[in-house]
Amino acid sequence: MAEHTSSSITIDATPADVMGVISDFARYPEWTGEVKETEVLEKDEQGRALQVRLVLDAGAIKDDHVLAYTWTGDDKVSWTLVKSQMLRALDGSYALKPVAGGERTEVTYQLTVDVKIPMLGMIKRKAEKVIIDRALAGLKKRVESGPKA
Repeated sequence: MAEHTSSSITIDATPADVMGVISDFARYPEWTGEVKETEVLEKDEQGRALQVRLVLDAGAIKDDHVLAYTWTGDDKVSWTLVKSQMLRALDGSYALKPVAGGERTEVTYQLTVDVKIPMLGMIKRKAEKVIIDRALAGLKKRVESGPKA
């Protein structure tokens, strides 16, 4: 199995507010940086996205791909690659843990990326780290200063 990269950040908001931003795929282009376009293709009975098409521009990685999402309670969402032009794998998750009496949330983002073109493992891990760090920083900024979901 491929190695993954993981990082965490604490956000000054409740887990529900954080998950509200994570689950609002239509607004990803406003705060993620790399995601330029989104389209929810399928939803579950609770209205949560099950499959989402994303157009990604992360510098060296430009792609139009579809991810399948799995929601575990109200505190975790994971995804796996369904189809892609450039990627062999794009698997990840956001796990939320309340801290400080539930008014703050520790968010752990885990990601595994595998591209179809040859790339050194060290370069892939660095790309994963950059994607994670930008996503967590963008999520924190969006949740703490943006409109509530």
